[in-house]
Amino acid sequence: MPNKPELFIDRELSWLEFNARVLAEALDERVPLLERLKFISIFGTNLDEFYMVRVADLRRQLVGRVASLAAEDAVTLKQQIEQIEARVREMLGQLRSCLYGDLLPAIAARGVRLVGMADLAPEERRGLDGFFESEVYPVLTPLAVDPEHPFPYISNLSLSLAVELRDPQRGVDRFARVKVPKSLPRWVPVPGRRNTFVPLEEIIGGQLGALFAGMQVVGWHTFRITRYSDLEISDTEESGDLLAMIEERVFQRRFGEVVRVEVQHGMPVTVRKLLIEELRETDDDSLTLSHSEIHEMGSLLDLGDLMALALLDLPELRDPPFIPRVPVELRQADRTIFDVVRERDLLVHCPFDSFAASVEHFIEAASRDEQVIAIKMTLYRTSGDGAIIRALTEAARRGVQVAVLVELQARFEEVNNITWARTLESFGVHVAYGLPGLKTHAKVALVVRREPEGIRRYVHLGTGNYNSRTARIYTDIGLFTCAEAICADASDLFNTLTGFSRQRVYRRLIVAPAGMRERVVQLIEREAQHARAGRPARIVAKMNSLVDRETIDALYAASQAGVTIDLIIRGICCLRPGVPGGSDNIRVISIMGRFLEHSRIWHFANDGTPEYYITSADWMPRNFSYRVEVAVPIDDPVLQARLAALLETCLADDRQAWVLSKDGGYARRCPNDGNERATHTLLQRDSWGLMQGRQVSKVKTKRMADVVG
Repeated sequence: MPNKPELFIDRELSWLEFNARVLAEALDERVPLLERLKFISIFGTNLDEFYMVRVADLRRQLVGRVASLAAEDAVTLKQQIEQIEARVREMLGQLRSCLYGDLLPAIAARGVRLVGMADLAPEERRGLDGFFESEVYPVLTPLAVDPEHPFPYISNLSLSLAVELRDPQRGVDRFARVKVPKSLPRWVPVPGRRNTFVPLEEIIGGQLGALFAGMQVVGWHTFRITRYSDLEISDTEESGDLLAMIEERVFQRRFGEVVRVEVQHGMPVTVRKLLIEELRETDDDSLTLSHSEIHEMGSLLDLGDLMALALLDLPELRDPPFIPRVPVELRQADRTIFDVVRERDLLVHCPFDSFAASVEHFIEAASRDEQVIAIKMTLYRTSGDGAIIRALTEAARRGVQVAVLVELQARFEEVNNITWARTLESFGVHVAYGLPGLKTHAKVALVVRREPEGIRRYVHLGTGNYNSRTARIYTDIGLFTCAEAICADASDLFNTLTGFSRQRVYRRLIVAPAGMRERVVQLIEREAQHARAGRPARIVAKMNSLVDRETIDALYAASQAGVTIDLIIRGICCLRPGVPGGSDNIRVISIMGRFLEHSRIWHFANDGTPEYYITSADWMPRNFSYRVEVAVPIDDPVLQARLAALLETCLADDRQAWVLSKDGGYARRCPNDGNERATHTLLQRDSWGLMQGRQVSKVKTKRMADVVG
C-alpha cells in the first residue's frame, strides 16, 4: 500500500482520543463514584504531560518555521495545533459538565463534600482560621507586580492566586501573585465534619487581608501554567558525566517556555490579558501566548490532586477490594523459586498474580541465597523505597556482585532515579547510567547461581517496570526461565549496557535497536506469505501504541494478502482499520478500565506452528530506534495457551472495549446478548482468561473453549 498521509491517523489526535476514553470512564455511571473521580484525576495529569511534551514540541517546530510535520503530511503544524485545541476544549466542556454537574453533587449526596469558606458555620471558620495562622500563613510569600517589582517567575504546574488590589491611599489598582504551597494538603478537612474538605486556595483567598494589610482586596482567581518540560539528550552530545548532565537539564527545564495557562472561571478579561502579556517570554509572535492557549477549568484547577479524594477509605464508593493471588507454582514452602524455574518456565500476569510473591520474591530470594554470586537488573521506573531496592542493597552488603542499569532519562522520573541510584552506589552496587540518546526501557533481571552441576543463570523478562506500586494497577506479563540460550542472551545484553560490547546478534531474544523493527516486519511478512499460499495466517498484537509507519505498511500489505489481523492498542494507533482494499482484514480495539492495560504480547499463527512473544516494546519509532528493548519468545505450549486465552478474552470484551473506525473515532462496544457482566472484567480475574465456572454468553464460552481446550 502506498505511504499516503490519508492512510495514517494523526499521532497527537489519536492520543487525545485515548485520553477521551479515560474521561469516558469518569462519565460512565456504571463505575463507582470515587473511581470516576480517579479517572478525572488521571485525565488531568495525562493532559498536563501532553502539553509539556507534545504540544510544546509542535509549538517549537512552528517557531522553527517547519511548514509541516513531514513531507508526506497534508496538515500543517498550525492546523494541527488548532485541531488539538478544538478537541481539548470539547473534552474540557465534557469534564466540567461531569465534575460540577454530576460527580461532585453525587459524592456530596454520599457524604464526601468539597465546600467553600462561605458554606461554613462560624465555629468551623474559626477552626480553619487557626489552621491558616499556624500552618499556612508562615509559608506564604505574596509577590507584588508593579514597575518596581517585575512579574515573578511561575513554576511549572504550580497553582497560584491572581489577586486584584486597590490602594485606598493612592487610589490606584495593584496586582499580586500568591503561590498555593505544594507542601500543604490541597483538601483541608473541616473540623468536626467527616469527609468534608475546603480547597487550600479557598482558605488562602479568604485570608488575603492578612497578607495585604492596608490594601483593599478587589478579587482573586486561581491560575496555573504549563511549561515545556521534555528532557531529550541527543546521542551526538558528549556523554561525559551523564548524571551531572541530567541534573543540569532537570534544572534548566524549570525555565521552559509557557505553553498553556489554566484559569478559574470568572477571571476578569483584564487579568487574563495581564497574564498573557507577562508570561510572554519571547518577541516571536509565533510563540506568544494567546487566548487560544488559555483553558477555563471551572472552579478547581490542578485536577490531578483529586486523586487524594478518590483514595478515601470508603469501600461503598470504590471498586471491590482486589487481592492478587500467589501463583500456584510458588505456593510450596519447601521449594525455592529457583527449584520451580529449573523444572519449568514460569509465566506470571500481574496484578492478578502477586508481584510481591513473584518478581520481588525472585530478587529477595537471590539476595539471601548463599549460592547466588551475581545479580544484574535494568531499572527504568521503580519505587525507590521498595523491596527490590532493599534486596539489591542487602545482596551487595553480603558481597554478591550486583550491577544495575539505572535509566536516568526516564521521563519525569529523573530526580527520583538519581536519588536512589546514588543510594545503590553507597551500598556498593555497580550502577551504570546508559548512554545519551538511547533509553534502556527493557525489563530484565539476571541471577547467576553456583549449583552442583555448575554455574546456572536465571532470568526474569517482563513487559512492565520493577515497581510495586504500578504493579498493583497495571496489567503486565513476566517470564522466569533458566533456558540457556535466553540466559546467554541476557548476559550479552548486560555486557552491552554496562561495557563496550556492541552485540547485535542474539540467539533467542529480539533486541532493539539491534534489529527489532526488521524482525517484526519479517514476522508480519511471513504471515502474508502463508496467506498467499492458502495456509493459516493470523496476527494478534497487544501493546500500548502503534505508530511506526514501516510496521504499519507491513500490516497493510499483510491484510491485502489475506492475513486476519487483530490489534489490541490501548493508546495511540496511527493505523486506519477497515479501509477498502487496504486494511479490510484489520480490526483494532482499545480496552480501558480498572487496570491499565500495559502488557505487550505478539502472536503469529505461522501455519499452525504458533509463535508468541512478550516484550517491553511498543511498535513506535522511539522503541525500535532510540531505546533498548527486549522481546522474548514463549515456547512452552502450556504457557502459549495461557497467552492465547488472554488475547481472546480481550478480543471478546464487550464491557471495556472501544472499537476504532477508519475515520479515527472510537465507539464503545456494547453487549449483544443483554449480559452486562463483561467477558474481560469477569475472566481476567482468573489471570489468564481461563474458564473457571464463570457464567458468560454461549458464544463466548465456545470461543474460549476453542482456545483453551
